[in-house]
Amino acid sequence: MSNEELLQIEPQELEFPFELRKQISCSMQLTNKSDNYVAFKVKTTNPKKYCVRPNTGVVMPHSTCDVIVTMQAQKEAPADMQCKDKFLVQSVLASPGATAKDITSDLFNKEEGHNVEEIKLRVAYVAPPQPPSPVREGSEEGSSPRASVSDNGTISASEFSTGTRTLAEPQVLRSHADAQGLKSNVESVDNSSEVKALISKLTEEKNYAVQQRNKLQQELDLLRRESNRSRGGIPLMYVIIVGLLGLLLGYILKRT
Repeated sequence: MSNEELLQIEPQELEFPFELRKQISCSMQLTNKSDNYVAFKVKTTNPKKYCVRPNTGVVMPHSTCDVIVTMQAQKEAPADMQCKDKFLVQSVLASPGATAKDITSDLFNKEEGHNVEEIKLRVAYVAPPQPPSPVREGSEEGSSPRASVSDNGTISASEFSTGTRTLAEPQVLRSHADAQGLKSNVESVDNSSEVKALISKLTEEKNYAVQQRNKLQQELDLLRRESNRSRGGIPLMYVIIVGLLGLLLGYILKRT
């Protein structure tokens, strides 16, 4: 790069791990090694396809700014995985203390006498990263035996059957143990369910008995109150009758 460049840009080519129907992002770093404030603006030949954040800004002296470029999900792959899109990074000196709010389109207008530097970046599609291959088991000492391969690349039938039987026996034992454990768990679950059902039934019977006892107590109290009232009514009637008889007798005695 030339020392006269206001901003140093890395990388010089934007690489996207292309995958259909997937949004993909990559970043570029703008570095300002000068003592001046530098304003920048990012343009692309296909603005509907890419989203740039931030697309304008100010890089302070001896600092860097990261720009994220996001490619929208594509429905079709380009022919031969070749991309003709390009990006243009424009940079120009800004006034000391300038911020992103101070940037205008006129600042990058060469016709107004501004010294605008431009750096073009290409776009390349690369293959997406492959997932790591699974670790092959049995490669270390003490692993399960394998059937040996002869010089012509075939496996003998006896060696294959021996290896298969050795591998199958532990699996059978594990399956049997798992079945026994499952059976024990099922029995425990059944016993627990029966106990819960019995407790629930006893609780219902207890509540019913308490309700019946309360009901009988209320009926007994009512009978007691009615009995007390009936007992108090007989002497009163007796007094009334005796009083009437006394009056009648007094009246007869006076007449005589």
